[in-house]
Amino acid sequence: MQLHNFFRSGTSHRLRIVLNLKGLAYDYVAVDLRKNEHLGAAFKALNPQGLVPALVDGDHVLTQSVAIIEWLEERYPTPALLPTDVNDRVHVRALAAIVGCDIHPVNNKRILDTLRASFGADDAAINQWCGTWIGDGFDAYEALLAADTRRTGFSFGSTATLADAYLIPQIESARRFKVDLGRWPLIMAVDANCNALEAFQKAAPMAQPDAS
Repeated sequence: MQLHNFFRSGTSHRLRIVLNLKGLAYDYVAVDLRKNEHLGAAFKALNPQGLVPALVDGDHVLTQSVAIIEWLEERYPTPALLPTDVNDRVHVRALAAIVGCDIHPVNNKRILDTLRASFGADDAAINQWCGTWIGDGFDAYEALLAADTRRTGFSFGSTATLADAYLIPQIESARRFKVDLGRWPLIMAVDANCNALEAFQKAAPMAQPDAS
């Protein structure tokens, strides 16, 4: 498998976590978003949308991190990143969706580039914009963690799940946008537990070959 991705991309980060948790080897192909390589003909031949990541598996080109992660869970079911009980599965998916649907999409590069180019947003305004949506989502995530009396150390249960693969990159992004993370002690405890695992350490942005 080839993973076409960018070290600091949250969607790329979450996919690296899942690949590592499942023990799957892949070739790392850097796509430099700072140089707009994702908008060039070579990458758009893989993904016409011009977004990272893209995963190439033989003759198959997979795009959209949510779809790729679900595909990995179906094709490589062990270790499972979703619980067996249907109600628990929807809970984990809902946690992931707080990040994947409600926080990340309004804070990604093309949105921030538009805020700068079309609305004159400076760095302070960008940080405020991102902090607003991160805070809104993390408040809900923290409340759900607090309500789950069965949870021990991670977003669900006692091992890393799909939800953690979404959460940890968003925490990394929150730090980059100077969000005060002290508001969410349960999320911070999950962050510490996840980052003690090799799969998360190897997936971290600054551990990637194109990090700078």
